[in-house]
Amino acid sequence: MERVIISSSVAHQFPSDAPVVGRYAPSPSGDLHLGNLRTALWAWLEARSSEGKFVMRVEDLDRVKKGAAERQLADLQALGIDWDGEVLYQSTRIAAYQQVVKELTAQGLTYECFCTRKEIQSATSAPHAAPGAYPGTCRNLSEDERSRRRQDRPGAIRLRAQMREFTVVDDIAGEFTSDVDDFVLLRNDGTAAYNLASVLDDRYQGVTQIVRGDDLLSSTPRQAYLANLLGFPAPRYRHVPLALNGKGDRLAKRDGAVTLAEIRDRGVKDAEVLALIAASFPLKNIESDGTARFPSSAAEMLDVYQDSQPSNTPWTVQDEILKGVTIGG
Repeated sequence: MERVIISSSVAHQFPSDAPVVGRYAPSPSGDLHLGNLRTALWAWLEARSSEGKFVMRVEDLDRVKKGAAERQLADLQALGIDWDGEVLYQSTRIAAYQQVVKELTAQGLTYECFCTRKEIQSATSAPHAAPGAYPGTCRNLSEDERSRRRQDRPGAIRLRAQMREFTVVDDIAGEFTSDVDDFVLLRNDGTAAYNLASVLDDRYQGVTQIVRGDDLLSSTPRQAYLANLLGFPAPRYRHVPLALNGKGDRLAKRDGAVTLAEIRDRGVKDAEVLALIAASFPLKNIESDGTARFPSSAAEMLDVYQDSQPSNTPWTVQDEILKGVTIGG
């Protein structure tokens, strides 16, 4: 890999007329809930409405719950989401992650970090520290100091970033700028960190467009920076609003019957779940008599998606909705 010098703090991203390859990449830590399913449908609709490809990835480097990946993929298929090619499992890509880190290290673009979480939290809470950004504690350790620290604990591998901040363009948020600190590439157990694995896998799968929850927007400049540093454009981004519970918090399993299996147990059919999600956008079919009806299949959603303007506000999921789901608008 040749040394790449980034001359601009604004990300080089795929142009809007590039062939669309979208993706969905769940972590198999549990079953998908309504918010996850909505985001997956949104990503699928964006790709398929542009006559693009859609690929699937299982991010199984950590937090793997037995059988979760299989259930997640089955739920997506049950709702009508299809994908091109085989599912990519990150656990098959370990050698690729390590090779890229080796190349970056050869260019002097990495260093070992021995800080504990407690030490990092203490440093980043100090006055004048950038919130959440690694302060570079281990950046300039001498070789003697690194050798001494290795005796206490193995080191993680951090990127030696050449910029303090980076800007991406998001379809919803517009220009978004955030800190680019010396983020972790390999954890101290040798596992690839999310920012590294996701960037390399998006490149490997040819992804040009990413639709995902807006809680991930803050880390996007780091990922775009790494993509550009490695010599390729970052995808186009659309960070969509999350599903929230009645208290305004991010939807989670503790909020009741929120997974497809739990909703089915209440007697709610998949078509009704799809109608519920369609209503949240909202996506409506207009019947010949002028009445509106929410689509009850992914294919019906796709038929009306291009002519719709999905809401850019969060979706509040009330438990009562699940007791009275109706396909009619």
